[in-house]
Amino acid sequence: MNVKNGGKGVFGWALIGGLAGAIAIVVGGLWGIGEYSTPVAHASTEWVGDESGALIGVDADGKLTQSFPLKHTDVSIQVSGPLARAQVTQQFENPYSDKIEAVYTFPLPQNAAVDAMTLTVGDRVVKGTIKKREEARAMYEAAKRRGNVAGLLDQERPNIFTQSVANILPGETVTITISYVETLSYDGGVYSVVFPMVVGPRYIPGQPIAPTLPLGGGWAYDTDQDASHITPPVLKPGTRFGHDLSISVTIDAGVPIHHVQSTTHDIVVNPSKDSPTEVHLEQNATIPNKDFILTYAVAGKDIRDAVLTHRNGKGGVFTLLLQPPDRVKTDQVTPKELVFVLDTSGSMSGFPIEKAKETMRLAIDGLNPRDTFNLITFAGDTHVLFPEPVPATSSNVRKAQAFLSSRRGGGGTEMMTAIRAALDPSDSQEHVRIVCFMTDGYIGNDMAILGEIQNHPNARVFAFGIGSSVNRFLLDKMAEHGRGEVEYVGLNEDGSAAARRFHERIQHPLLTDISVDWDDVDVSDVYPKRLPDLFSAKPLVLTGRYTTPGKATIRLRGKVAGRSVVRKIEVEFPGFEPNHDVLATLWARTKIADLMAQNYRGIQQGTPQPKVQESITQLGLDYRLMTRFTSFVAVEELIITEGGQPRRIEVPVELPEGVSYEGVFGRDDQVSHGYRMRAMKPMAKMSQSLLGGMVTADASASPMFERLEKRVFMKRPNEPQSKLDSTLLRIAKKKEKRETFSAEESAKIQNGKVMVQVWLTDTTSENLYQLQELGFKLITKPKSGQLVIGYISIEQLKALAKLSIVQYVRLQPVSA
Repeated sequence: MNVKNGGKGVFGWALIGGLAGAIAIVVGGLWGIGEYSTPVAHASTEWVGDESGALIGVDADGKLTQSFPLKHTDVSIQVSGPLARAQVTQQFENPYSDKIEAVYTFPLPQNAAVDAMTLTVGDRVVKGTIKKREEARAMYEAAKRRGNVAGLLDQERPNIFTQSVANILPGETVTITISYVETLSYDGGVYSVVFPMVVGPRYIPGQPIAPTLPLGGGWAYDTDQDASHITPPVLKPGTRFGHDLSISVTIDAGVPIHHVQSTTHDIVVNPSKDSPTEVHLEQNATIPNKDFILTYAVAGKDIRDAVLTHRNGKGGVFTLLLQPPDRVKTDQVTPKELVFVLDTSGSMSGFPIEKAKETMRLAIDGLNPRDTFNLITFAGDTHVLFPEPVPATSSNVRKAQAFLSSRRGGGGTEMMTAIRAALDPSDSQEHVRIVCFMTDGYIGNDMAILGEIQNHPNARVFAFGIGSSVNRFLLDKMAEHGRGEVEYVGLNEDGSAAARRFHERIQHPLLTDISVDWDDVDVSDVYPKRLPDLFSAKPLVLTGRYTTPGKATIRLRGKVAGRSVVRKIEVEFPGFEPNHDVLATLWARTKIADLMAQNYRGIQQGTPQPKVQESITQLGLDYRLMTRFTSFVAVEELIITEGGQPRRIEVPVELPEGVSYEGVFGRDDQVSHGYRMRAMKPMAKMSQSLLGGMVTADASASPMFERLEKRVFMKRPNEPQSKLDSTLLRIAKKKEKRETFSAEESAKIQNGKVMVQVWLTDTTSENLYQLQELGFKLITKPKSGQLVIGYISIEQLKALAKLSIVQYVRLQPVSA
């Protein structure tokens, strides 16, 4: 039901009480019933159940509607040289007739230093204060009980945050503004501004540790991976809850810029010679379901070495940007051992896995005949193609390509087993093993994975993030601790370009074995402590502190194509420099990241080393920074609301673009797999139809369920009909049984045909002829990937799926 401005309607609100109801509603829009609608002013409220319940909307016909408190997010980013300052403004509005508490889990850039939060109620602005996490929580809970409007910002991961806002009165608006600073990514003359919009659905390994409601309100119960804090409720495809997002970017690079573009969104660019360039989204209210990526080049052939400083007291801070040398190619290419690792879990189902396979296929084709290689895939279990790496002969490459073509997306993301299978052999090898991971990184134990990579220093890890909104914290750090490189491949991008860059980098690194001779410069706390090898044209960024001002010459040492090189760099550390005050914040953020890396496993499991926790906490308090152990809290003391405790409303999130809902959460008529299996174990006697495929505790806790899961999800790719997505499979079955199609299904059928996307093993003329034999009418054949789009009779859907050349068939989405 849609209600436009000025429209009329009667809404009733019902609360489903008890544990089952709370979890059912926390999951938010999983039902997919109706469209987003806004309650009108005279909407009534009816409460049923106990305090553990949550709200749903019911219209006059008894149908579920979806209205949630987060209405709009505005992002304003100001770029100055290599630094960016951003303000993220979240507008919460209470659409209900009783006061509420809104809880929203959202992402920020993985390297962002969050240093401010304000809460605005009417014309009153309350500046947030930084406190120890437990102290901030206690202040917030006390304010919530008293009836004060309050806000609490917690960090769950370096790129995942939770915003809580208590005691929002009916019809009132509360605005939260978050500020952060970061250093922009620079590669090959191009700067990148990235803003993530949605937290993808994380797979949570481990066993539940609490039989009660999740502490964080997410759809997963807490294990030793604090699951409930990083698994916000996810909307089912085809539903919306009204939240949209706008972005504007102002770029002052100090020099003219050009080639301003976004590969992810339509933008409007207002260039100016005398003032900063302004960029904003063409549609000021976009659906927040994929990362925003903006790139631009600066005038001039390259960027020179630079030192940025800030000193306003006894000590100073600096950031040093050292440019890599030009790439030197040599005919003496050392044979390498390469291991390709592909994520085939449910979140990769459909487009993401096909894009990953496309990229990996091209990477394998480009192997040097003297290289050895292997191929590993992982989901709920791990498959290794060869017992040990084999030479890259044409025969072995064909075997790998055939194995790769047979992979489908399905099951959980048990990455740890694959990590060990790929890295353990490197411990006893004298030569370097290069491991290439392709994944979306949708896991909850990301810090445990990073801790495992640290245990294998002889391997080089290259990470490929596949998808529209991947876990950049995990992938960046995998490459950092694996002394490799990270690459991000969008679903609409050219996989061959990424494959070419990968081979260029591993065959001809720019600079290896890097060190810096500081001479007599009085510097301390310089990060990173272990300097990475440079594989791409990115600057080496060092940040640290200095005590004594003055000029000096430092020396950058390394190896280029096996030859030792030394570059002298003149630097000046001033006695007073009031500019670039954010450098101190960035230095503290970098030191916090280094401290976290010293104890990833302990922090992941909630048992950090006391010294590490104390050091991180003190840095957060000293520099007003968000950390794992410090939070921002703001309390409006003058306004006290009445009416008891507010109702907690979890704000649901969109499913990232390209991610299959069925691949993650299971089909409505089948048992869900690992993403939800462990999460729902403590629940009992739940309605499977109500929860859209969630399983009961009794089923998921039994060994029989584990066997059923393997039978349904691990063997399903071998069944031809599993190549059809859930909608097409349902249509095909109804046609077979001569059942009546629903109105929604009928809208997808035109003259007995449906428009589909067909992923093939290869788009050769012979394969296209097989499609034509079934009456497939080709509409378009995209240049990238083994994909064709066209019409086919619904009677021929199952016959299409039985063709060996067909990998996956999906209903073609229709633009609104």
